[in-house]
Amino acid sequence: MTSVTHLNPEGLSVNPGFSQAVKVSGPGSFVFIGGQNGVGADGSIEDDAGAQTRQALRNVELAVAAAGGSLADVVKWTISVTHPAALAAGFAAFRQCWGDRPDPPALSVQVVAGLANARFLVEIDAVAAIAS
Repeated sequence: MTSVTHLNPEGLSVNPGFSQAVKVSGPGSFVFIGGQNGVGADGSIEDDAGAQTRQALRNVELAVAAAGGSLADVVKWTISVTHPAALAAGFAAFRQCWGDRPDPPALSVQVVAGLANARFLVEIDAVAAIAS
């Protein structure tokens, strides 16, 4: 059985929104989800950071489900935004999606100069650990 341990060691700050590290041991599968943007299945893109974040999270959820997992299996998120103002909307959408689940995943957030499409405000990639 795959074991997932969320680590918040002494000497590092503790935040209810993310774990400092996540250790995965045992058999199972790792799924690496490439950068997902706020593009709907029909190719639509909203011009709002919160809406794009919600869509990107739905896209990640679909990719993890295709591998036999769920968002609860995500152990690492990387969130890129094109403007610091997008952080608040992005975090609000992320917290709405993640909810109050215990043991949040490791998380990295970065502000970037741009993404693959000038309309993209948010991009999210993830790593999931799915038990066999």
